[in-house]
Amino acid sequence: MSDTPPRVRFVNVSALGQAPGYSHLTEVRGGRTAYISGQIAVDEQGRTVGEGDFTSQARKVFQNIGHALSEVGLTFDSVVKLTFFLTDMAYLTQMRAVRDEFVNVQSPPASSAVQVAALVRPELLIEVEAIAIAP
Repeated sequence: MSDTPPRVRFVNVSALGQAPGYSHLTEVRGGRTAYISGQIAVDEQGRTVGEGDFTSQARKVFQNIGHALSEVGLTFDSVVKLTFFLTDMAYLTQMRAVRDEFVNVQSPPASSAVQVAALVRPELLIEVEAIAIAP
């Protein structure tokens, strides 16, 4: 495996319209990839954090992603793709505000948001998957 850092390019395609807070695509050449399973708002003991409070849950989810990234020597600067699972799209504005506390808003990762009927626990309001790259 090469020690050459990966080349990452965040791209917004004019034919796809404006991308509010995300990039249409992320091109990665070289490097290693980390795939982070969907993270939920739980603490170290597996207890739900922020029951009934979307912003608290979202912040805990991003903190958990940060823990996973740190485990393999990465940070949010390495994230190239996020997938959001929300129980209600009405949370989208709050989700974006919390996301912007963690990601590089000048070159935001490619992203998708999906409304789901339920998550693994009934009290959960958000789950987030991430893909990160590193040299």
